[in-house]
Amino acid sequence: DPDMPFVPSLPEDQFILVEEGEPTIIPCRTSDPSAQVTLMNSLDKAVHAFYDSKQGFIGNFPAGSYTCKTTVKGVEFKSDEFLIYILRATPQLPVEIEALKTVYKTGETIVVTCVVFDNEVVNLQWNYPGKVKEKGLIKLDDIKVPSQKLVYTLTIPEASVKDSGDYECTARHATKEVKENKKVVITVHDKGFIHLEPQFSPLEAVNLHEVKNFVVDVQ
Repeated sequence: DPDMPFVPSLPEDQFILVEEGEPTIIPCRTSDPSAQVTLMNSLDKAVHAFYDSKQGFIGNFPAGSYTCKTTVKGVEFKSDEFLIYILRATPQLPVEIEALKTVYKTGETIVVTCVVFDNEVVNLQWNYPGKVKEKGLIKLDDIKVPSQKLVYTLTIPEASVKDSGDYECTARHATKEVKENKKVVITVHDKGFIHLEPQFSPLEAVNLHEVKNFVVDVQ
């Protein structure tokens, strides 16, 4: 099509997520397989890369915006703009789960965190007793310095005995078939309690200068 040498791209194809060090494709395809296409970066400088009219430009590209251009019968055409984002990702998926405490009383707030290290994009799901009622509040903190980590925090306000059970987070790699899950067991008591067993009588006598021990077992 001389009036539309570049095949129209879908909006989601214009945002390209690529792992650090991995090759990718800038999908500016042409309707004429013999068209001469040039890849331009955000500084309007030509970028040298292998071109396949059925796929686009293939190579390792730095993060930034790219545009393709071609000339048909003396008229220059430009493709849509493509944005490349470089993501930090590792083949493994280091995950840790942490609860400040594992025993709570009714009415207290349960807080559990799940931390994913050295990966910028993962799919993370929580499983916990109150999930069906969507009782939990989930927050994500993306920390870059001093190292990359994603901190997912699950908060259960006004905990009840029914919130006792397994709290599990499952992280899945965004681009690889890798997943990791961690679990912690939380117990919620109806009320706080303590059991005392004094090993002495309500009234005890002691002689002058005598040393006497009073023992109490506390549970």
